[in-house]
Amino acid sequence: MSTEVKVPVLPESVADATVAAWHKKPGDTVRRDENLVDLETDKVVLEVPAPVDGVLKEIVSDSGATVTSDEVLGVIEAGEVAPAEPADDKPAGESKDKADNAGAKSDENAAAEPVSTDGEKLSPATRRIVEEENVDPKAVEGTGRGGRLTKGDVVNYLADGGARGPVAGTRTEERVKMTRLRSTIAKRLKDAQNTAAILTSFQEVDLHAVQQLRAKYKETFLDTHGVKLGLMSFFVKACCHALSKFPVVNASLDGDEIVYHGFMDIGIAVSTERGLMVPVLRNAESMTLAEIEAGIRQYAVQAREGTMSLEDLQGGTFSITNGGTFGSMLSTPLLNPPQSAILGMHNIKERPVVVEGEIVVRPIMYLALSYDHRIIDGKDSVQFLMAVKEALEDPARLLLNL
Repeated sequence: MSTEVKVPVLPESVADATVAAWHKKPGDTVRRDENLVDLETDKVVLEVPAPVDGVLKEIVSDSGATVTSDEVLGVIEAGEVAPAEPADDKPAGESKDKADNAGAKSDENAAAEPVSTDGEKLSPATRRIVEEENVDPKAVEGTGRGGRLTKGDVVNYLADGGARGPVAGTRTEERVKMTRLRSTIAKRLKDAQNTAAILTSFQEVDLHAVQQLRAKYKETFLDTHGVKLGLMSFFVKACCHALSKFPVVNASLDGDEIVYHGFMDIGIAVSTERGLMVPVLRNAESMTLAEIEAGIRQYAVQAREGTMSLEDLQGGTFSITNGGTFGSMLSTPLLNPPQSAILGMHNIKERPVVVEGEIVVRPIMYLALSYDHRIIDGKDSVQFLMAVKEALEDPARLLLNL
């Protein structure tokens, strides 16, 4: 009996998807719930599992095709699949014959489900470049968590001459089509520039008090909550504190109406192998520092493993991006529509500053607030930044709601 493999129902905000890569070819044996094909949407990569055991009879929508909800991707001829043969104590000759006969299938399975040097399956983005460039994952040293192989590891391996890398002294060029996510990011950022009246205000903040708190309580915090006390949670809390004072910064423009949101869904910009993603912390105003840190850590894991869901990326009323993790000293972040403002964090540098008439060395960070000047006045942006600065330089304000 033939069973159709269909595109899963896509969320309302996603009109269609692109077939990124098939992991089986016609004639291959497939098992129920085994990942058959990756679909790339504007935001995430979706894995489509096999609905039944059997043999892949036909691929209807090949790589690069645009598909919609419930559209047929391929056809499986349902049937029983022989279980994988475990290592046994068969005579050496018989085992060798079986190994020889299974050689081709083993190679196909290795190509379909490549693993890194530590035996873990690769993320969709890493798996795709491994397959496209015919790279042996075991030949590349992984720098991810626990030795996990990342897309960047493979790219660097190719650049250093691995696989089909360039020959020294040659002048090579390569054209690579933008991924769907990269294309969507480019379009949204350009639309933001064309639509909003973007202006950026700057401020500096002394993080001495925050660093002292972290140094004093980091061990106790970790033992109590099971997560590390990072900087980002302080910034999220400080921004929520400032947004409560200046709600227009948390608002959005819809036609000729300003929509004031009675909640604070904070987007945290995360750089992934596939591009920039902005997962959202829902109702961040009511979250504790520990809950914020746990949420951010979870998103970091999902981004690294390519398991971010569409729901994680929906909505958001305000965003924070941290270019300081890459060494940026100052930047003008672009808005994440339909949001009207985004805070840019930067590198922390020890600088001489004057405190109560004395020159002292303090950890200073430059902050940048890009905002839509159509609904946010310069006064509001500056006062918002001052509220963030005051909350970070005197964290007691967050506790006392001052």
